[in-house]
Amino acid sequence: MQTAGSGIQLTDAARGFLKALASDTRQQILFLFEGGVELTVSEVAERLSLAQSATSTHLATLREGGVLTSRREWKTVYYRANPDGARRALTDLQAALAACCPPEDSPSVGGCG
Repeated sequence: MQTAGSGIQLTDAARGFLKALASDTRQQILFLFEGGVELTVSEVAERLSLAQSATSTHLATLREGGVLTSRREWKTVYYRANPDGARRALTDLQAALAACCPPEDSPSVGGCG
């Protein structure tokens, strides 16, 4: 966990999630997995006209960020969306934001405001 000066903590899951979605390319990749589709590195690279090495790096970042999950079948790795990982990271992020920047109608406990 990373702690700001005020004691607000951002979990590794939340930081990984933010990093995973910080790239427009990774956002485009994520949308390819709509509906539970499984894709290989080659399929993603072909659909977005990306180099396979760059695609592999992007997929690894998305997996590390909890947004995608993967399974290996012989030599082929299949990726798919990881809704549970995304929900977990979003819950952590929401808690950190609520501590940092509570809604206007909530008393401020310190942090951003």
